[in-house]
Amino acid sequence: MLKVYNTLSRKKEVFKPLKSKRVNLFVCGPTVYDSSHIGHARTYVVFDMVAKYLRQKGFAVFYLQNITDLDDKIITRAKETKTSWRTLARKFEKEYLKDMRDLKINSVSKYARATDYIKEIIGQISRLLKKGYAYKIKDGIYYDISKFKDYGKLSRRTVLRAEDAISRIDESVQKRNRGDFCLWKYAKLGEPMWDFKTGKYLGVAGPAFAKASAGKPGWHIEDTAITEKHFGSQYDIHGGAMDLIFPHHEAEISQMEVISNKKPVVKYWLHTGFLTVNGQKMSKSLGNFITIKDFLKNNSARLLRFLIIKSLYLSPINYSVKEIRQAKKELERIDNFIGELKLVEVRLPRTLLKSDFNKQFEAAMEDDFNTPKAMAVIFGLMRQRDSLNSQDALEFFKKADEFFNFIFWKTPKEIIPQELSRLAGQRQKYRREGLWQEADKIREKIKRLGWQVEDTSEGSKLKKL
Repeated sequence: MLKVYNTLSRKKEVFKPLKSKRVNLFVCGPTVYDSSHIGHARTYVVFDMVAKYLRQKGFAVFYLQNITDLDDKIITRAKETKTSWRTLARKFEKEYLKDMRDLKINSVSKYARATDYIKEIIGQISRLLKKGYAYKIKDGIYYDISKFKDYGKLSRRTVLRAEDAISRIDESVQKRNRGDFCLWKYAKLGEPMWDFKTGKYLGVAGPAFAKASAGKPGWHIEDTAITEKHFGSQYDIHGGAMDLIFPHHEAEISQMEVISNKKPVVKYWLHTGFLTVNGQKMSKSLGNFITIKDFLKNNSARLLRFLIIKSLYLSPINYSVKEIRQAKKELERIDNFIGELKLVEVRLPRTLLKSDFNKQFEAAMEDDFNTPKAMAVIFGLMRQRDSLNSQDALEFFKKADEFFNFIFWKTPKEIIPQELSRLAGQRQKYRREGLWQEADKIREKIKRLGWQVEDTSEGSKLKKL
């Protein structure tokens, strides 16, 4: 029986979807103004694993993710690079989707661009105005957090402590409460704008634009507009990084529960822990900002996926040279073990694997996706090599890899230099003739060239050191 830690209740709860075996899952996607970093990778790898695990358990999962393709950061970066906001957003959206493909994140059912839901956004803002939870001031339309009595229930913060809710475009001095957030920002010169009545795109505001209500949506409103369109007023799981709990996810609850008069808007809130680099928060000013693209220049996507999955998704994860080296060693152990299973046909009774390791592994995953425990089961299984049925063990790994996606990873075939192939052939000849010292000398020569020889039942194989 699967249990998940719900941020809303602060406890583990038995997972029971709103509609039998149907699961609606929404995860906050990227703001596409720059390259995605390894902190983003952590969240998206985790929820890729969650979606795939739920599907393996027989749930019909619709995984929805937004893409914030309009934002003050996008507008600013576009001006800096002398390009249009749309061109910039599409460029980094394309890069983000490539990063996801590289990491084998392919469980998302639909990516939803914010600018494709302007009419739905305006519809939600209009309802909030009608209900008296939103108000107009000189620079836009704002949500009045003092009207929503449950404000702070997700983050455990009160309205009185909401001063740090100011985010992105919420800085107006005319607001009723310091923590009020923007739903619709009236257009400024040089900014893209939409007509508030029709939702029609009006282009970039020039010196003569006169439509007082023309503008662009705030950050928080896009998610509730998108999820209401696809899921209705309530759904099963909302995921994201821990730093989004406040104010972003708090704002989503405030908006949707007022609009629908139903609570909770989301049954289970799941959040990933922070990723630090050498114990420090990732920051460009500190010089430790690592994009997914940069990581993949020197390391495999498989390594990053493994590094993320082997850590408990709720806990902080620290990226360091030491952690990378450890992950590489562990992956190599798994690869060697899988290689042995494929080479040696051992048919022993299946009782050990069936009655022990499968149950332990499932118990770990059912306990709020406890991947460290699940990995401990895997390495425990590997230590029992002599008492395992090879076919059974391979089946176990294949089933686990349906959602882990780092075990059976196709890697490009290494191109072996012609000189190395000649040396390996000469060594094999010496071995057949019983000239072991000569064969060992060639092994050492091959090693000095950066390769090693592995002798298997299928013959000798060359592997790069």
